[in-house]
Amino acid sequence: MNSKQPDKLIGQIVTVDVSAEMKQSYLDYAMSVIIGRALPDVYDGLKPVHRRVLYAMHQIGNNHTKPYKKSASVVGDVLGKYHPHGDSAVYDTIVRLAQPFSMRYLLIDGQGNFGSVDGDSAAAMRYTEIRMEKIAQELLEDIDKETVDFVPNYDGSLVEPVVFPTKLPNLLINGASGIAVGMATNVPPHNLSEVVDGLLVLINNPAVSIDELIKIIPAPDFPTGGILMSMSGVREAYHTGRGKVVIRSKCHIEEEKDRSRIIVSEIPYQVNKARLLEKIAELVRDKKIEGISEIRDESNKQGIRVVIVLQRGERAELLLNNLYTHTALQSSFSFNMVALLDRQPKLLNLKQILEAFLEHRRSIITKRTIFLLRQTRARTHILEGLAVAVAHIDEVVTLIKTSANPTIAKERLMQTAWTTKALSTLLSLQDYPIARPEDLPSNFGVIEKNGKQWYALSETQAQSILELRLQRLTQLEHEKIITEYKECLQSIKTYLELLANPNTLRDCIVSELQEIKKNYGDPRRSEISHETTEINLEDLIKDEERLITLSHKGYCKTQLTEEFRAQRRGGRGKSASAVREEDFIEHLLVGTSLSTLLCFSNFGKVYWIKVHELPEANRIARGKPISNLINLEEGETVRAMLSVADFTSGLSILMVTKKGFIKKVAIDEFAKPRNSGKIAIMLEPGDFLSRVTKLDTKDNDIMIVTSEGRAVRFMGSQVRVMGRSARGVRGVAMESDTAEVVGLENIDITKQIIVVTEQGFGKKLDLEEFKTKNRGGKGVAVIPSEKRKGKLVGVCQVTDNDDIMLITASGMLIRMSVSSVTQFSRSAKGVPLVKLEADDALVALAPIYDAE
Repeated sequence: MNSKQPDKLIGQIVTVDVSAEMKQSYLDYAMSVIIGRALPDVYDGLKPVHRRVLYAMHQIGNNHTKPYKKSASVVGDVLGKYHPHGDSAVYDTIVRLAQPFSMRYLLIDGQGNFGSVDGDSAAAMRYTEIRMEKIAQELLEDIDKETVDFVPNYDGSLVEPVVFPTKLPNLLINGASGIAVGMATNVPPHNLSEVVDGLLVLINNPAVSIDELIKIIPAPDFPTGGILMSMSGVREAYHTGRGKVVIRSKCHIEEEKDRSRIIVSEIPYQVNKARLLEKIAELVRDKKIEGISEIRDESNKQGIRVVIVLQRGERAELLLNNLYTHTALQSSFSFNMVALLDRQPKLLNLKQILEAFLEHRRSIITKRTIFLLRQTRARTHILEGLAVAVAHIDEVVTLIKTSANPTIAKERLMQTAWTTKALSTLLSLQDYPIARPEDLPSNFGVIEKNGKQWYALSETQAQSILELRLQRLTQLEHEKIITEYKECLQSIKTYLELLANPNTLRDCIVSELQEIKKNYGDPRRSEISHETTEINLEDLIKDEERLITLSHKGYCKTQLTEEFRAQRRGGRGKSASAVREEDFIEHLLVGTSLSTLLCFSNFGKVYWIKVHELPEANRIARGKPISNLINLEEGETVRAMLSVADFTSGLSILMVTKKGFIKKVAIDEFAKPRNSGKIAIMLEPGDFLSRVTKLDTKDNDIMIVTSEGRAVRFMGSQVRVMGRSARGVRGVAMESDTAEVVGLENIDITKQIIVVTEQGFGKKLDLEEFKTKNRGGKGVAVIPSEKRKGKLVGVCQVTDNDDIMLITASGMLIRMSVSSVTQFSRSAKGVPLVKLEADDALVALAPIYDAE
């Protein structure tokens, strides 16, 4: 229906464009929500519901000098007169305005249970009592002096103010939040003293920059305190209206005997303390954060005190950083400083908000001055009439006595021309014009008649004379009239000066702001820290030795090597990973939590991932697909892994392919990660990367071992350093098409070598048994090739102080000491290292260095 002519369209069917009607209706609804519900006004910082609550309390005299009133009574008054919505919306507003952890400067003084920082609800409105705080009355000061516009309430029976004539920069000092249709607002609270100082600088220097204002108003000031970290986001917000500040809980560490305690005394704004503690307990329970033995909440009316007791030997600083990272002990507040400016939503920066408030104060003081000027002139007009009556008392009394009724007496008083001698004690006639009411007709007051000045009484003056009490005729009362008139005249001069001189108006605003700061200013609660909020994740990670496994199907995980104690040779081991029947563990590697894992794929590419970013799982879990952690292409799989702790060490990386091609690349070629990976080696069709290792010097020998039990040892200098895109050179010649490389070792003559086969046989050998040859040969036998022992699956260099880790296709893992493995010659068959089930096979071997 066309809403412009509803009466003419009643009972008719009108064809309309649905899309246009929906668009217009939606816009009307959106603007209604934006203006009438969700967004604060930039002038007084209040939404309509807040304004209505405070105005209703003002109207019934529920101020700070009067007794408390039941909240239910105030809620009913607000609903009945101004806000025809649910009572819960009104009471929730009252509760928030009375919560010291929500409001930086309370506007309502509440008596009773108004909720807690733990998220506890307030008591029902019938149990609580309220009254306005003194500071709230500064919002309504001068509202009765025609300073703001009023509009009809919802039923037209009353009027309500469009905005308050506030003396307080309430939008900044108390902040605001709200969600409208298509937009939202989130303005943080600030310190009143800082905001007033900023206003004083701005009013004296309108050209001041935002950066200069930031020096005075450096950051928000939250009611719950906390520490504000990294001011770059705050600066951005003050320049653009949008930004972010990180709030960190205020904590300190206490030492108690042999353990430490973390004491939390302040938490971030709008953080629920009870849920925060539940989250910490949950992380402890799930072992995502370890080292906490007890959590106690010792908070009371004096403030927050949360005690986190650490286990013996735990580093409190490290654990606290973990808590900052994983819990709301450190949270952020996002600026979105949207407010209504002249009834239109606008994103405002810091200077614009301050300018809008000052402009509002100029308007309010100007309107107030005009009102007071009019009122004072009206009073001087009355005082002039009374002075005339007192000076001509005998004539006035006779005139009244001889009049038939008050109406005639009033007319006769107005028709009589009185001498102006009576005014000589009040004013000089040259000052008379400034005291004359603007709406007074020219035939009243001082007039010219027959070449002389006379005084003609107006109807208002005549009426005041008729109502004059006899006691006003005394000399004392006459003096009071003269004194009051002179005071009014001085006030009129002050008002006219203020209206005529912008500097006087500015001085008035400055004086009021200074008075506000004096009466309500307080120290900052939120501490400002210019440290970066970026917590180095590696500072939170305990550097531990970890076992890394990757299955044939691409499931990876890490475990602490400590979970697997060394067993005797021939043991069955324990399950290291749950694998499906069609899957098996293909790669086994030992690294540290802080190392970088280089993952080399069958496409000859390398990918990066931190070891601590790999999923941590228990022994029987499968882990997660590695394709979820690195950006593998379709059909691409990880064929080799290498743990690197330092890319600046000057080391080289050796790569060998299935077909025996070897390549050396400087390790710093892999120092800069790329999400999409980088080419590590160019591969021939049908070939893939088999093994990767680190080379510390050019003079070290290199050994390549094949699945057929052959090994070739040659000098590392025979392989020059190449670029990442090179193919490499021949490292070993294969005995058969089925043979492939299973081992690549950077020879350390102080160590021995261990080899293992599919069926769990293995042995330890002296490296002296392998003479240095040229690369590209078939090499010498490492272990006799027997079908019942299976192909060679792994080789590594160790000392007797090390352990080795063996893993089977079914996921069973055994850790054993190298010293328990018997040393044999190259021709020996070896001994069983692990008992395997009939359908199981050994698939990988990894060393654990310095196990003792």
